[in-house]
Amino acid sequence: MDMSLRARSTSSKQTSTSPDASEIPLLPTNNNDHEAERPAIPRPSISQRALESTAHLANLLPTGTLLAFQLLIPIFTNNGSCDTASRPLTLILLALLAFSCFLACFTDSFKAPDGQIYYGLATFKGLWIFDYQAASISGVPGELNRYRVGFIDFVHALLSVLVFVAVALRDKNVVNCFYPTPDHGTKQVLDVVPIGIGVICSLLFVVFPTRRHGIGFPVTPDKR
Repeated sequence: MDMSLRARSTSSKQTSTSPDASEIPLLPTNNNDHEAERPAIPRPSISQRALESTAHLANLLPTGTLLAFQLLIPIFTNNGSCDTASRPLTLILLALLAFSCFLACFTDSFKAPDGQIYYGLATFKGLWIFDYQAASISGVPGELNRYRVGFIDFVHALLSVLVFVAVALRDKNVVNCFYPTPDHGTKQVLDVVPIGIGVICSLLFVVFPTRRHGIGFPVTPDKR
């Protein structure tokens, strides 16, 4: 009798100490099947990367010109729906903005001793300061002839105009205004030309660096 009680007590202890099935931690399931079901993210094509690099060239344009382009083009083109009156006006606007890019490459600036920044137009004799009276009070650099126009300025002016043309050709409002229904050949030209301009101009900007800090460009310490 005593032996049977001991056996029952021992079995009850073993039963009480055995872990509950609900308390057993579940092993992590294999997620390889779920990962295999996820769609692969497509990598950007070479043309897409080239277009992104061309878009980065917009940083080489004057800030004011680029801002005017982004604000005025949708208005002049009526969001790409041009008529016989708005199309020549859009062409005139693009010509004026391209000329502003060309002219901005011949502007330069200097920092006076009091911290003020003054701008001027580079000429063959030196820097023609816009506000010479205020600049003379703050302090004009003694050697203004070091700001005179050089060959690099004309190269950068031409490259800036080409970059602006590339940016304009990538704008859907401009393309829809002048080419509302382009054929296959015209569409290929509109896709290839901005890429070619972007690649060539990026290389030439590296080969022919400039030290000017004109209107619309960031002012950095002068290293002349």
